[in-house]
Amino acid sequence: MKTAARAFAPNPLTALAWLGLAAYIVYACSRLDFTWTRFMSGLDNGARFVGRMLPPHITQPDTLLKGLTESLEIAILASFLGIIVSLPIGLIAARNLMPAWASWPARAVIALCRSFHPVIVAILFVKAVGFGALAGILALVVASVGFIGKLFAEAIEEISLKQVEAVRASGAPFMSLLSYGVLPQVFSRFVGFATYQLDSNLRNSTMVGIVGAGGIGGTLFAAFQRFDYDFVCAILLCIIGMIMVGEVLATWVRGVFLERGKVDEE
Repeated sequence: MKTAARAFAPNPLTALAWLGLAAYIVYACSRLDFTWTRFMSGLDNGARFVGRMLPPHITQPDTLLKGLTESLEIAILASFLGIIVSLPIGLIAARNLMPAWASWPARAVIALCRSFHPVIVAILFVKAVGFGALAGILALVVASVGFIGKLFAEAIEEISLKQVEAVRASGAPFMSLLSYGVLPQVFSRFVGFATYQLDSNLRNSTMVGIVGAGGIGGTLFAAFQRFDYDFVCAILLCIIGMIMVGEVLATWVRGVFLERGKVDEE
């Protein structure tokens, strides 16, 4: 009589790997002083902190509006400049269109831009250009190049080369090759990348201000230092509202571009 086959046959190496992972988690928790008692105490402290934040109260409306406006401006400018810079870098980094001597340096630039968190990059630019929105814009441009450049290069590497070869066989120059052979295959994905990066920059623009790179983050940090927690709550709610509005606008922009692309194809 045949025994029923098991979907996942027992594997001693897999079991050993899971045991090793569990042991490492316990070891890491002990090294990082992560205990259940401390966690429960943190929940109690967090509940009291939230109680001090409610109800939200806008004590400095002019400062709040200025910070939100500056964060929005930083996000939009950084996204625009980042997209402009990412296009040629992502194109050069595509290994199916460019030779290795050109693609690998471009991929190294993309990897370098992705190596550090935007807040760390913002600290470097604050030291270089001083406090203010310029440092935040430059930091988020670097972050945009690292994200969009990588995804754009990967999108180009996944295209069908038949359309590219057809355009090339007609004797078209290189720019026409990109316009008619490459761009139509990656346009919809690139619009998605760009709108997501705008959304990401909106969030990051609220963080870089904590280190002096402009935006609402500086106002939030100052409110924390003053123990003005009801104003902190108001700032957080305004940030959430700004992100939600940005998400709606990004969805609308994505729909407009994609619908226009469908019309052009027809």
